[in-house]
Amino acid sequence: MTEVRLSRWQVFRTRLHLLLAALHRRQTVGARAVLIDGEKVLLVRHTYTPGWQFPGGGVEPFETAEAAAGREALEETGYRVTGPGVLHGFFLNRVAGGGRDHVAVYVWRRCERMREFQPNVEIAECGWFALAELPDRIERGTAARLREIAAASTPPAEW
Repeated sequence: MTEVRLSRWQVFRTRLHLLLAALHRRQTVGARAVLIDGEKVLLVRHTYTPGWQFPGGGVEPFETAEAAAGREALEETGYRVTGPGVLHGFFLNRVAGGGRDHVAVYVWRRCERMREFQPNVEIAECGWFALAELPDRIERGTAARLREIAAASTPPAEW
């Protein structure tokens, strides 16, 4: 597996975002959606950070983390989750540049395609990958979460 490194611009942009978020609120809460169909997982590649990862984003006011994960999956991939998600874990994500980012990870094994994916300003690519043949440039935490899900093991507290 190839290690994914952030460029100086990506590190600066992420830290600036977290600083501005910290000035506005002490912590950020995000949610990620793990969509698994048989032996395949749906991953996205952002335009602003390297590596393949789960679709996801911030939890909005008055929104549950599960609803946010489902919303982000639809927005980023065109796939709508069906049924309730299973909470895999709630993680402190220091990778994003600090100790203020927390991420809830939900797993769905059922989804439906609502629209064709189109590359955009945020998401460069979206694709289904065999769990046994993940892409080389997968984000480290994403790969770790997939190993935990496959093994049905208890995840650590940090991303």
